[in-house]
Amino acid sequence: MGCQEVLHKKGHRLTPQRMLIIEILHNADKHISAEEIYEQLRSRYPYANISTVYRTLELLKKLGLVSEIDVGEGPVRYHVAEKGRHHHLVCSGCGKMVEMEESALHELKHVLLRDYGFDADLKHLAILGRCRECRAGQK
Repeated sequence: MGCQEVLHKKGHRLTPQRMLIIEILHNADKHISAEEIYEQLRSRYPYANISTVYRTLELLKKLGLVSEIDVGEGPVRYHVAEKGRHHHLVCSGCGKMVEMEESALHELKHVLLRDYGFDADLKHLAILGRCRECRAGQK
């Protein structure tokens, strides 16, 4: 079920701004910031307000329709949850971001639960470090 259907089913209004924000998220080829969404929204809906973008993103996040990632620098970024769960390796040297499959953290989740009694929510993480290229140039 898509974002619009979930919003409608949960009793939330499908305003033109919300529909455009959802469309922008779906059409993004990468993770996108609220500011980038706002720029695209304003080009099509000139009277849009940045607070509408933030409120819509919070609602979509609360409903589990959008994932949020903070890569440590710059703005928080978003992507549609139905595009799949994954994590990111973010190079603190060059800023390159590499997607990592969710399954790579299954053992960590198990260890945290077994050894610490902590049930970690590992839905969408950014792991900071240095990529191979930056490490190679570090001699």
